[in-house]
Amino acid sequence: WPAHNARNGWTNDHHVGDLRSPIGVFTLTDAGGLLADPGSKLPYSQSSGFTISGTGFKGEPLAGSFDYVVAIDYNRRPGTSPLDWTRPLGAAKGGGIWLHVDHGGPTHGCVSVAQEHMKELLRTLDPDQHPVIVMGNAESLAR
Repeated sequence: WPAHNARNGWTNDHHVGDLRSPIGVFTLTDAGGLLADPGSKLPYSQSSGFTISGTGFKGEPLAGSFDYVVAIDYNRRPGTSPLDWTRPLGAAKGGGIWLHVDHGGPTHGCVSVAQEHMKELLRTLDPDQHPVIVMGNAESLAR
């Protein structure tokens, strides 16, 4: 599926504000969104806390980007809402890295895909199968 990642690409050393997506293999344990659960197998937290407005780097509207999210377990506590801001590696290492609905441009660190694909992921990812996401560019993944 077509996707967007962070504006400045990938990094092995992600930090707050670097506008890079972290490289690695991360578990996917929790989901949520502004909209009602579409049938997620992962624990799903619906909340108005997923509301976003404004525009992205290309001037595209961000509204709806967090209608559905899957938390990528980079510097977060699995088993909690994606909105939980606990950062085991410390705040400077960033966090809040999610799979979310695409808004048509690069992200701050997340990976975004079309809304229909997010809904399919939510209905497919089975916590009993221990799903993961492999993140990085071709060069970093070839190692």
